[in-house]
Amino acid sequence: MSSNYYRRGRNPTTAFGVLFIIIGVIAAVRQLAVWSPDFFVQFLFNSEITSEKVSVITICVGVFIVLIGLRKHEQER
Repeated sequence: MSSNYYRRGRNPTTAFGVLFIIIGVIAAVRQLAVWSPDFFVQFLFNSEITSEKVSVITICVGVFIVLIGLRKHEQER
């Protein structure tokens, strides 16, 4: 094997990011099932902190964590 070969091992960072995304999607779908999409959008854009905003923030944090986990790994020499 060459010294330039980089084998991606298990990456817990990406797994945590996917977990955050799944949790956010479940919360958003639950709110859409309980309320109509009109209420979902209304709650999303009002001035109070609501479950809809928290679920969107959770999805964004999950995407950020996945991007951190997928960045290139530089091996120390």
